Amino acid sequence: MSAHTATRPATTDDSRAHPPRRLRYALVLGGLTAFGPLSVDMYLPALPSMAADLGTTDATLQLTLSSFIVGLALGQLVIGPLSDALGRRRPLLVGIAIYVAASVLCAVSPSAELLIAARAVQAVGAAAGIVVARATVRDLFSGTAMTRFFSMLMLVTGLAPILAPVLGGQVLTWTSWRGVFLTLTAFGALLLAVAAFALPEPLPPHLRSPARLGRVLRTYGALLRDRAFLGYALAAGMIFAAMFSYIAGSSFVLQGVYGLSPQEYSVVFGVNGAGIVLAGQVNGRIVGRVQERTLLATGLFMATLGSAALVIAALLGLGLPGLLPPLFLVVSSIGLIMPNSNSLALANHPRSAGSASALLGVVQFVIGGAASPLVGVFGEDSAVPMATIMASFGVLSLASFLFLAGRPASAPA
Repeated sequence: MSAHTATRPATTDDSRAHPPRRLRYALVLGGLTAFGPLSVDMYLPALPSMAADLGTTDATLQLTLSSFIVGLALGQLVIGPLSDALGRRRPLLVGIAIYVAASVLCAVSPSAELLIAARAVQAVGAAAGIVVARATVRDLFSGTAMTRFFSMLMLVTGLAPILAPVLGGQVLTWTSWRGVFLTLTAFGALLLAVAAFALPEPLPPHLRSPARLGRVLRTYGALLRDRAFLGYALAAGMIFAAMFSYIAGSSFVLQGVYGLSPQEYSVVFGVNGAGIVLAGQVNGRIVGRVQERTLLATGLFMATLGSAALVIAALLGLGLPGLLPPLFLVVSSIGLIMPNSNSLALANHPRSAGSASALLGVVQFVIGGAASPLVGVFGEDSAVPMATIMASFGVLSLASFLFLAGRPASAPA
């Protein structure tokens, strides 16, 4: 990539990937983006049996999720700059190898304390897949081509959280919770082999940046001072928090308050996830004819209006007929918000794509992870707390975009 290409505006439609290779990239990078949702959601159906088997409490086992989120955030901050300095392949392959080893340790852990520690290490390995996948998209694509590819990845982003608990439940029908972690081990080993043989290095040596601490800190500082980048990152992070609030509270609200059976709840959860996929694919079809900022704004207004309607339905006691349509609207909006916010945030940072990708991921998972307990704190005996928290993050997401990303992006870094 020449200097001219590196500074090309985000409105162009440029790709360094030949069309026959796009499917291969989509499969490999899609698998890498699935590390997070699979590792977070797949073992959730096993939590009760894990508590009994390890002789611990549910509250202690919740720390296995918290340690994973912390490890994911810290891992991204380290691996992002390393991938800018060493290329994408080496940090990725080492990271997946760490993931595989830590997954084995999770499977054989004799105590909750060791499991919590192993989950943190597992998350560091998973972080490599998430960061490198997003940075590789930036290496290979720009402009609308990048947004289209991010939209394609929404197939995985939307389906993985839906399928992970179902897959975990099926694994539990023939084995214990330890088998769930062995399944994750096999998934990691398969991706390690595929990445080693099917993913060429996308970042040429002349575009790499030294990973000296001072330079890394200056890069992160420059990204945080970039109002446009920060606006897009916070918009995505806040909507991610709304999604986490939905994931944390929906089972209690829909089953405990409205009386849905587990099977009916799974159908609702699946329909909402399909909305993410559908919106992402529509986004990929029309981007280029409609600007990314317009599509992002549309998604943010969808989320805000849908969450406002959700609060009204909850306050007025309109029941499931009043609750489910706005809930679908809010969740589906993620299919418009995430591809465009990621593409716009990374567009002006081709030489620090790894660091920018890491910071995007940290913002999303830290804010999202912090939002998860809020529904339980404010009560799960009605839909009002979940709806209000989702609406609050929806408004914050829109405000981040309007007040921070309203100005033109700074020069490429």
